[in-house]
Amino acid sequence: MRILFVTSNRVGDAILSTGMVDYWLRHNPGARITVACGPAAANLFSATPGVRPIIPMVKKPLALHWLNLWRRTVSRRWDLVADLRGSALGRFLNAGQRIVLKSDGGRDHRVVHIASQFGLREAPPAPRVHISSGHRSAAMELIPAGGPVLAIGPTANWGGKQWPAERFAALVGALTAPGGILPGARVAVFGAENERDMAAPLLNAIPRERRIDLVGQTDLLTAYACFERCALYVGNDSGLMHLAAASGMPTLGLFGPSKVELYGPWGANAAAVRTDLSYDEILAQPGYDHRKSDTHMGSLSVEKAVAAAEALWRRGAGAVA
Repeated sequence: MRILFVTSNRVGDAILSTGMVDYWLRHNPGARITVACGPAAANLFSATPGVRPIIPMVKKPLALHWLNLWRRTVSRRWDLVADLRGSALGRFLNAGQRIVLKSDGGRDHRVVHIASQFGLREAPPAPRVHISSGHRSAAMELIPAGGPVLAIGPTANWGGKQWPAERFAALVGALTAPGGILPGARVAVFGAENERDMAAPLLNAIPRERRIDLVGQTDLLTAYACFERCALYVGNDSGLMHLAAASGMPTLGLFGPSKVELYGPWGANAAAVRTDLSYDEILAQPGYDHRKSDTHMGSLSVEKAVAAAEALWRRGAGAVA
């Protein structure tokens, strides 16, 4: 079976779509899947068996990236073209079946929304990321043995979704204090190299002997392998949050100007806590402008986030606080 899977530009959305790739591979032994996605997400599929080639779609003027994708795929017959980008590409390819993601008006979580297009609404495949032994070896070097590790994702692709660094520092202090749920734990801080300035205040607040600075030190799959070595993840709504949840470790997402019900971390060990202001209340604030990078996370207190992390840690699977 030959499948062309066109998935998201964004890392988080691409992670939430990986369950379908895993489903096809499990139910169609020997399937060959070509994945087309944004360049930032391409590495996500590089260790997935049965996925070759991976086509990074670099955005070009006049939507020429779609023409480039058509040129690379038109000469082949596809058993299935699955397009999560809602394009017309499938109409111009030789395909036995074409499925194009349609809007559901914001009704379902992204994982359920995708699965429903393939008749799997009642049993949506959970995100599944594959890594290699090389990624695990790299993770062992970055996070050597030596006690529990609290993973923190203090960055986001937009300042509005970024909880203030000083609050992350206070949360780390509370969770790793002698009376906290992870007393004396090391703290691994994740982020891309271009996000170092965002992460710097938190890094500077963590004692050197307990700080593991992984900002700019990992690709997606090595970060996933590092998450497998951590005890708990707390971070903003971001691709890293979804990657952490996919690894199966307890993952707490911090939400404000985005909808938990649509993009909350997915999994039995995942939970979310949001600002006291709802999504609609944030958007209705005087002067709200999505083009500005000012944080909209101010009404999420340290105490509320700490309580949510403790509840997730103690009870296993959590719910939105």
